[in-house]
Amino acid sequence: MYTTEYHSPIGLLTLAADEYGLRHIVFPQGSRSFEPPPDWHRADSSFRDTIGQLDEYFAGERKTFTVQLSPQGTDFQRSVWLALLQVGYGRTVSYGEIAKLIGKPKASRAVGAANGANPLPIIIPCHRIVGSSGNLTGFGGGLPTKQWLLAHERGDGQLFAFTNP
Repeated sequence: MYTTEYHSPIGLLTLAADEYGLRHIVFPQGSRSFEPPPDWHRADSSFRDTIGQLDEYFAGERKTFTVQLSPQGTDFQRSVWLALLQVGYGRTVSYGEIAKLIGKPKASRAVGAANGANPLPIIIPCHRIVGSSGNLTGFGGGLPTKQWLLAHERGDGQLFAFTNP
């Protein structure tokens, strides 16, 4: 696995890829943060396209990504992640709506678990999924990060300053 670090407005992200594509985006904080294993090797030049697209996203110039992805998961997780890619920039949908979209209308809790296991947040936009009431629910990078990403996509002129703990 090859890695690099990306300095984003939401903190330092670790990107990891294999020969098939991008496999991980790791947040510096939150429930899904982790230290990369020692067998992951730094290869900054391998991530030029991904970093360019992330720069465009954070500048408000990019709404979809075209980088090659290689997420690893179960068939169910992968079906959820594919459905997440259909949720447009600046929109939110509920876990139940994703469950219906994948043809499993009673699987909203399982959709939530698959959403939480998404290894490529931001690019596979799991931050756009909310509770049935419209309330923000868990996010691997922490709820302040989810709130920031949604505000960024809405074009809110008053984005709060994001600071790492």
